[in-house]
Amino acid sequence: MSSKPTRSRGAPSKGTLSSEARSKSAGDAGDTSGGDPEQLARTIVLRQLTGQPRSRSELEQALRRRDVPEDVIEGVLGRFTDVGLIDDAAFARSWVESRHAGRGLARRALAHELRRRGVGDQEVGDAVDQLSPETELATARALVARKLAATRNLDGRTRVRRLAAMLARKGYPPGLSVRAVREALDEESDEDQRAAVEEFAGALESMETGVEPEDR
Repeated sequence: MSSKPTRSRGAPSKGTLSSEARSKSAGDAGDTSGGDPEQLARTIVLRQLTGQPRSRSELEQALRRRDVPEDVIEGVLGRFTDVGLIDDAAFARSWVESRHAGRGLARRALAHELRRRGVGDQEVGDAVDQLSPETELATARALVARKLAATRNLDGRTRVRRLAAMLARKGYPPGLSVRAVREALDEESDEDQRAAVEEFAGALESMETGVEPEDR
């Protein structure tokens, strides 16, 4: 994986309807059969899945907002799951790949996002395990490198705090954040900057930053 965050592209992931499937579903889902709740549920699910994958929990919430009966929700979502259009494990893997590549989010932030979307702990754990510590460090270095020039006019302490806070918002642990910032500033051979890193490192490595991870 490249160390520089880039927006991933490619074929639709599992759980996203292809153009053929969208065309077919539009014909199948165009009529709600006079208020038949099962047909309404199918229509809602197909529309929700068009363009992007969704977790089962997100689809359940969409159906409940339309007052679809619980037994109908379970039946319709069960059938979509059986044919592979709902797959929380695949959804989680795709989410991790896309959000890490596109926004540079680390494991903690990604797990936070997935849990907010109702994905179970097992699926979340398996998905974030795709990111090795080496991959996270490489991405953190790239993120710091992108922000480094914009902070050069700041004093050392402010500069270190801003760079570390940026990484914290993206879910990087304090120790890794300090390492990425330290390495970047070491390359500039600035004694004042390095002293600021060392001063800040003690506080960061002894406690969590308290900054909430991104969820955008």
